[in-house]
Amino acid sequence: MRFSEQSRVWIYQSDRELYEDEVKQLHEILNKFASEWTAHNHQLKAKAEIRYNRFLILIVDESQAGASGCSIDKSVNFIKRLEQEFGITLLDRFNLAYREGEKVLSAPRDEFEDLLRSGKINSNTIVYNNLVQNLEQLETKWEVPFKDSWHNQLFGSLVTD
Repeated sequence: MRFSEQSRVWIYQSDRELYEDEVKQLHEILNKFASEWTAHNHQLKAKAEIRYNRFLILIVDESQAGASGCSIDKSVNFIKRLEQEFGITLLDRFNLAYREGEKVLSAPRDEFEDLLRSGKINSNTIVYNNLVQNLEQLETKWEVPFKDSWHNQLFGSLVTD
């Protein structure tokens, strides 16, 4: 199934790396949710992905039916249930993810700031922009160097390099 580059995306980042058995379970649960997701009784063309055993991504191609406030509320409630079921945090927007070698790590805001001050995160460190709005941005503006991200606007004065 092909999705438009303008398909809407919602990214939920786990506060920890998910175990392989959790990823398997989550794939099944997410796929079921996506296949049953509706807006005003219209089936949404939706799919779900898990990337790097850390990011849960919901995608809706609105070319046939748009996501409404109610359908978005359904997805947020669904994500809240996943948080409880798996003992993870997915809705904390100040749990910031970055790449260290091949590993994706995350840190709460205070710790992220400390990593910047110490130089462990620098202007070339890959960070994750979970605020991207569509599939095209997910592929081009989600994984970016710190210097090219919104993180730089907020935390740039802390970079030591």
